[in-house]
Amino acid sequence: MTEPVAVTRTPRAATLRKQEAILAEAERQFARFGFEGVSLDSIAAVLDLSRQNLLYHWPSKEELYRAVLDSVMGEWMANMSAIAEADEPEAAIQTYVDVKLRFSRERPSGNAVFTREIMAGAPRYQDVLKAQVMPLLHADVARFERWASEGRVRRLDFTHLMFLIWSSTQAYADLAPQFALYMGKPRLEEADFDAARELITSLIWRSLDVAQ
Repeated sequence: MTEPVAVTRTPRAATLRKQEAILAEAERQFARFGFEGVSLDSIAAVLDLSRQNLLYHWPSKEELYRAVLDSVMGEWMANMSAIAEADEPEAAIQTYVDVKLRFSRERPSGNAVFTREIMAGAPRYQDVLKAQVMPLLHADVARFERWASEGRVRRLDFTHLMFLIWSSTQAYADLAPQFALYMGKPRLEEADFDAARELITSLIWRSLDVAQ
C-alpha cells in the first residue's frame, strides 16, 4: 500500500497581500518605536485586523520582528556580492557603494529596524548575523587581500575598510532627516545620494589606489 503524498499548499494571493501589509506596517512601527515600543495590537489596529487574525500569520511579536529583519537582510544580501565576486577592484567598489546607498534611500524603515537591533547588541538576531553576514565579510576581505597580493590595491586593514564603507553609506539611511535639515530641505534628493556616492567612492578608491 502506497503512502499518501503530502500536498504543499501555495498561499492564496489575498493571503500573500495581507502578509505583505502586515510586514510593511510592522517594519514602519519597529523602525519608529523599537521592538519594546510596538505591540501586535498596535499593528493590527492600523490594518483593521483582529489580534487573532494577525496571530494566524505570525504566532508572536518576536517571530514577526524576525520576519521583518529577514526581509531586510534578504534584500541586502541579494545585492552585496559586488566585491566578493568581482574581478576589477575600482568597479567593484563603485557598484558596492551605489547599491548600499540605493538601499539606504529606498528602504529607510528597514534600515532603521536593522540599526536599532545592531545598536542594542543584536539580542534577537545575532545568530543570523553570524551565519550570514560574517561569511560575506570574510569573502570581501579575502578578495581585497587577493587584489593586494597581486599589487592591484594598496594593503590596508580591509576589515575596517568594510566597516568604513558600511557606516558611511548607512548614515544616509539613519541620519537622512538630519542631513536634510542642515541642507535646508524637507528630505534628501536623488542628487544628494549621487553626490554622496561619488565622494565616498572617490575617497575609498584613493585610499586603495597603488598609483597614488
